[in-house]
Amino acid sequence: MKHIPRKRFGQNFLTDHGVLHDIIRVIDPQPDDAMVEIGPGLAAMTRLLLASLKQLHVVELDRDLVERLNKTFDPAKLIVHAGDALKFDFSAFPVAPGKKLRVVGNLPYNISSPLLFHLAEIAPHVQDQHFMLQKEVVERMVAEPGNKEYGRLSVMLQWRYHMELMFVVPPSAFDPPPRVDSAIVRMIPLAQPFMCDQKKLEQVVLKAFSQRRKVIRNCLAGMFSESDLIDAGVDPQVRPEAVALAQYVALANRLTV
Repeated sequence: MKHIPRKRFGQNFLTDHGVLHDIIRVIDPQPDDAMVEIGPGLAAMTRLLLASLKQLHVVELDRDLVERLNKTFDPAKLIVHAGDALKFDFSAFPVAPGKKLRVVGNLPYNISSPLLFHLAEIAPHVQDQHFMLQKEVVERMVAEPGNKEYGRLSVMLQWRYHMELMFVVPPSAFDPPPRVDSAIVRMIPLAQPFMCDQKKLEQVVLKAFSQRRKVIRNCLAGMFSESDLIDAGVDPQVRPEAVALAQYVALANRLTV
């Protein structure tokens, strides 16, 4: 029975076999990997992953798809978790000693940023992440200071991960086709991220980019004095997108509130 994609779940199913095999080559699944796929959908990528893995966990919100997955696959090989990935405790997955979790998926565009922040909380327990996302989101994730795409998402994720845009996927690779290009991103948690309190960094970055057309001195007025900015290595006259991650961390570490 044909599954009708549901807009409320942001469902766009990847159907291009060439693209699917390209993604598998990038992920390079190994038999003993502890891997979880978010949003397996109609299982196009799931099947290819299972060809290499001894076991795969998947998280799926759509109850009809959960039922389909349970009926289609050996429950000893495919462990289906019915639920919302935004609320799911990814740290609870069983991982063998010395191994870390690998996370993959075609993420629904309507929840991609919140889900990335949710997963960042377990970054120390993750080996890598490979996701299909809206190309515009990936460009923001990997943007460098001085780039107009550089913003809150760039700073907060680059604090946790090394990230790379692997390749672009056209709308024609999906059913139904989305209105935008997609891209595959590789995210590898940093072994030693800058020492910083996450909440303080979030405070600084959120305030800085809430008025990104203003200079940083005005954006952070009331939070830091001009001399605070200079002491942290920040030129008070530049805009927020010109301030590097290390400088935002330096500011966060000066925050006393």
